[in-house]
Amino acid sequence: MDGSTPGGRDIPRRKRRHIDVCLEEDVSFQRVSTGLERYRLPYNALTQTNLDDIDLSAEFLGSRLRAPVLVGAMTGGAKLSGTINRNLATAAQALGIGMMLGSQRVMLDSALGEQAADSFVVRDVAPDVLLIGNIGLSQLTKDAVPDIVQALDRVGANALAVHTNPLQEAMQHHGDTDFAGSLDRLHDVTAMLKYPVLLKEVGHGIGATAVTDLLRLTDEPPVAAIDVAGAGGTSWSRVEQFVRYGEVRYPDLADWGIPTAQALVEVRTALPKIPLVASGGIRTGMDAAKAIALGADVVAVARPLLAAAIESAGAATEWLQRFIDELRICLHGCGTADLRGLRRLGVTPI
Repeated sequence: MDGSTPGGRDIPRRKRRHIDVCLEEDVSFQRVSTGLERYRLPYNALTQTNLDDIDLSAEFLGSRLRAPVLVGAMTGGAKLSGTINRNLATAAQALGIGMMLGSQRVMLDSALGEQAADSFVVRDVAPDVLLIGNIGLSQLTKDAVPDIVQALDRVGANALAVHTNPLQEAMQHHGDTDFAGSLDRLHDVTAMLKYPVLLKEVGHGIGATAVTDLLRLTDEPPVAAIDVAGAGGTSWSRVEQFVRYGEVRYPDLADWGIPTAQALVEVRTALPKIPLVASGGIRTGMDAAKAIALGADVVAVARPLLAAAIESAGAATEWLQRFIDELRICLHGCGTADLRGLRRLGVTPI
């Protein structure tokens, strides 16, 4: 399903409205937290580490990152989106981290114009970063493969994130609400793509039930990695209600989801070897350290970067540098010199 579906021509306007709502309204979960506060990172007063020697490097989807951090999927399609994406990409290049683009659905409809497509083009400012394209599970069809590959080739992506977001789409005006057969299509289409595929939610969580369904057809998951994208950060059900109604009409639906820590533990237990991204309410380096200790390979951060990314590339770089510095101090205070040691150390339930 492409931008020519009902509401397709409104995508750039809706993407801009998403940005405005995320800046102006309280779109966080109100009664659900990430669950990370229920864990304590062990502190070691006799650490034998040198802070300057802490190794935060990570391998993810075939790329080497200087820190286990991705700029999370955020935006695309609107004019302001281009500024945001270029500033974020510049920051990612400077810090040696990865970046996930917002949904590229708009690029599947040529009638929406080059400006919308150009909002995703960042390789000139970020030639070396791990760049992950993005398309919705609803758009992932065999017929769409050539257009999806063309969109990924155009931006120079290294991988493709496929987002599954039934709750967000149900709240969205003219949302894609037919997910029947989408699991079969995920299995079929990922095998046709030349890109590694990362399956992700948008902030309401992938947990044990979804993984069980994912493994229904095969013993191994059809994807190269999973972003659990749990509840506790931005509620896209809440965002879409503000966009559609100007208010939250369904507060229980706005607070529905699997907390990030729970999602992470459930998926890691079910799939001990698959690379995992922890996102959804990751706000600090301490959050990142706990998520990695719980089994994540990397973490992703999105909405906390939005205001900084609108301001400048320097502001986005500064925000991310503080985040990475805090993560480095967490490893130092734990008495571990690298991420592997942090995972061995684990966390203590409170």
